[in-house]
Amino acid sequence: MILLNTPAPDFSNIPAYQKGKDTTTISLSDYKGTWLCLFFYPRDFTFICPTELKGFSNAVDTFRKMNCKILAGSTDSTWCHKAWFERDLSEVAFPILADTNLKITREYQIFDEELGEAQRGLFLIDPEGMIKYFLVSAGSVGRSVSETIRVLEALQSGELCPVEWKLGEKTLGKA
Repeated sequence: MILLNTPAPDFSNIPAYQKGKDTTTISLSDYKGTWLCLFFYPRDFTFICPTELKGFSNAVDTFRKMNCKILAGSTDSTWCHKAWFERDLSEVAFPILADTNLKITREYQIFDEELGEAQRGLFLIDPEGMIKYFLVSAGSVGRSVSETIRVLEALQSGELCPVEWKLGEKTLGKA
């Protein structure tokens, strides 16, 4: 079971598509020392997924300023990613994992056995590789990039942050 404040399930040398590189390999250890926003989406060439991918792409600079990298993935192949991203998502530059053997989605407990695809899972992983936040949402509902940023800001503050807290507002003190 995925638990907060435990090590994120490790993965290494997973094929990924990345603009300008076509195919590369990604390991969780590549992100040691930085925050990581890791999210999975059900399938390429779908309807809600490109809105999320574009939304996170539009916020790359915000995440970068927060020492957080973005990594996405699905169970589609790198060739499928390449075809879709070149056709419809040319602005997305962060890597997209190709979890064709279903190892990562199963270890992160977001593989939908019935549909044979990843669920909409999002994980914020701290620089030491610990899971600090995760969200799995219904396939019919896209995630909020602004809420992800708000949660990351709260986590990075090291403070107790009340509901709807935003950076610059009063916290409830040290955690």
